[in-house]
Amino acid sequence: MLTVTQLAREFDISRATILYYEREGLLTPACRSDNGYRWYGKKEVEKLRNIAAYRAYGLPVSSIRTLLEQKDKDQAQILKAHFHALEKEIQSLKAQQKAIVALLHAPHLLEENIVNKERWTQIMAAAGFSENDMVKWHQKFEEMEPAEHQKFLESLGIGPDEITRIRAL
Repeated sequence: MLTVTQLAREFDISRATILYYEREGLLTPACRSDNGYRWYGKKEVEKLRNIAAYRAYGLPVSSIRTLLEQKDKDQAQILKAHFHALEKEIQSLKAQQKAIVALLHAPHLLEENIVNKERWTQIMAAAGFSENDMVKWHQKFEEMEPAEHQKFLESLGIGPDEITRIRAL
């Protein structure tokens, strides 16, 4: 039997993560001692091994709960749905890469203000970006390089009020 701390060390995760999994109904201790210590046995260790594997696949806790509760058929459906979501995200990222490569091959377009907001939106759409993808792109740009994001938006000829709105997405 292992305590929370021992279990956390064995899986190289935080104690708080194990307690979170308990709050979310994913992992329950086998028993509690009189002093309130949680004790985990082989069954719980194996369950945590499955949880850790699902988390490594990028599955959210809500899907993991369903996977642990359902039969094999439902598990396959959840995993396939997650696979397809990952594939869609990969395609979106590839489209973003293409747009950036196009920009890198012709950076003068931005410097000379040849590309305006409308043209940039057309380029992004042609690269496969949805409206939601464009919002995410701006959010990431703002998060990673706020000053450069400001300059970029200005280079597209966007007014100050709209820049403020875009940067606040």
